Amino acid sequence: MLTHVPISPVSPERYRDIVGDRWADVEGGIVTAQERLAGRAIWHVNSTARGGGVAEMLHSLLAYARGVGADARWVVIGGNADFFRVTKRLHNYLHGSSGDGGGLGEAEREVYEQNLARCASELRELVRAGDIVYLHDPQTAGLVRSMLELGARVIWRCHIGLDDPNTLTRTGWNFLKPHIEPADAYVFSRRAFVWEGLDHDKLWVVPPSIDAFSPKNEKLDPRLVCAIVEHLGISLDGGRVPTYTREDGSVARVDRRADLDQEVPVGAEDPLVVQVSRWDRLKDHAGVLTAFTEHVTDDRARLLLVGPSVEGVADDPEGAEVLQEVRAQRSALPDEMRARIHLAALPMDDPQENAVMVNAIQRRADVIVQKSLAEGFGLTVAEAMWKGRPVIASRIGGIQDQIVDGESGILIDDPHDLVSVADAIDGLLADSARAQRMGAAAQERVREMFLAPRQLVQYVALIVGMLDARDDRGAV
Repeated sequence: MLTHVPISPVSPERYRDIVGDRWADVEGGIVTAQERLAGRAIWHVNSTARGGGVAEMLHSLLAYARGVGADARWVVIGGNADFFRVTKRLHNYLHGSSGDGGGLGEAEREVYEQNLARCASELRELVRAGDIVYLHDPQTAGLVRSMLELGARVIWRCHIGLDDPNTLTRTGWNFLKPHIEPADAYVFSRRAFVWEGLDHDKLWVVPPSIDAFSPKNEKLDPRLVCAIVEHLGISLDGGRVPTYTREDGSVARVDRRADLDQEVPVGAEDPLVVQVSRWDRLKDHAGVLTAFTEHVTDDRARLLLVGPSVEGVADDPEGAEVLQEVRAQRSALPDEMRARIHLAALPMDDPQENAVMVNAIQRRADVIVQKSLAEGFGLTVAEAMWKGRPVIASRIGGIQDQIVDGESGILIDDPHDLVSVADAIDGLLADSARAQRMGAAAQERVREMFLAPRQLVQYVALIVGMLDARDDRGAV
């Protein structure tokens, strides 16, 4: 049931020049980690090592944590199809959506708890009293009590949420609250996501971050961008051999190709609008496609919708259905319009290779869209901003914390307003100088607020603060 994810230590020293005056805070966090966390293993537990922002964030955060001397470890829980059906439903409910339309009753609770009881049995063989267990998202909430019984300190982090909770959201909360309430700390990505009725003395708000040096975000020579996108089959831009730098510093070649739905490749001069996301109805691929085909007036532009291979994301059973729906929607278009729409499912066999594919696609884009209907934080927005690209996105969730509307991107007040989305696309494609200014401002905002060193400092402060608070409450 458990899979161990290897983590190689990486020194955060590489960020010294990027963060400038804020480096002193990083050095202070390093000293605190070395003094206070020695002898404790920090177990991060989630449901997938690939696909989605949480897995990407853990890869970099834990590498830097190990780089400063923390004994950070990562295990992934397994489960059967019924378990992931229930947890996907929980994910949708917490976003205020009915998802597959099913309920969260006693039958679902039994599926959920039985699966996690098996996972807990394996974790008990690994975790020692005094260790820290950091549980991520609904899939792991049912492990809180069993880890506390071992004498571990337990943190539960929720990466998803809704600004204005509805009945479905509260149903999801009520399903999970009995499991998470005993935890020593609760962590949310933004204050608006904090659940009603939780102990505010245990609450922490920590926005996610991106790693500027990961294959997903490292600088790429424009010729290499062309080479990777051409290798994937998306364009005919041409370029050199598609290579990239792996996290261990070695050089690798992009070998795998995308699974494409397209008539003809994107031309070198064609303006390209891109959305990168999981195949999830809450990402609203259908709405993006409709906005583009019915309301964008620039007939030179192409739309590229990008997501992971649906076989590569184990904890998302709806992915294949959504991709098939988007394919059917594209197929129904008139020939001339269909030729301007491209779908790309990227292989997930090698997460780092997948990451550099996304990197190159985002850098090839002229405009990037993230028209989600619900969003926890939306790391694809920060990734695109870091690459100096203008982003058009829904004013929801953590997206609105990243973009300053009109300065570092464009926020759409109502994600269902397809005309506004299209007008924003047309405006940026018609005014390249404005798009470049917006992209430059976007990159600077990420530098100031959403890079890994800031999260590392908060990560250390959170764990130390939780330990101190628990000691103050008289815990052993």
